[in-house]
Amino acid sequence: MQQMWGWLLACALVISSCNLGASTLPSSGAVRFDEVGRVTRVIDGDTIDVEIDGVVQRVRYVGVNTPERDEVCYQEAADFNRRLVSGQTVGLVRDRTDTDRFGRLLRYVYVGETFVNKELVRGGYAEAVLYEPDDRHWQTFVDLERAAAAAGLGCHSTGIFDDDSFTR
Repeated sequence: MQQMWGWLLACALVISSCNLGASTLPSSGAVRFDEVGRVTRVIDGDTIDVEIDGVVQRVRYVGVNTPERDEVCYQEAADFNRRLVSGQTVGLVRDRTDTDRFGRLLRYVYVGETFVNKELVRGGYAEAVLYEPDDRHWQTFVDLERAAAAAGLGCHSTGIFDDDSFTR
């Protein structure tokens, strides 16, 4: 009987250590990640390079948009993103679409329990943008953007996000 319990315990340990295509980072709570990797480069406010299983992938944040290189507040948004993710291990979560037309992975990004896409909008460095069909956190992003705009946070004081549109 004791041998059977030992065998069952050994099996349970082996099964629990298997990676079944999704991972969790320490302190990630209930969020299940499609991939986990290390940020090797911050491209701008909403795009990063992440090394996943030895391959560097370009990742575009889902549901948000930050100023482009030739726009006001570009550097501030890129710097805010850099402070959140540079050199960090990140968990990536897919919505419905895997990649965009440029071949970038489309993902929600987490550093531990910090939901990076959400923090960019909350801080006023990104606007909520609906890229259909990826809408899992859409209403949360809209609510956070409205609050950041009302408080004049981040880039909102520049007027960069004042196009009266939430879609692209």
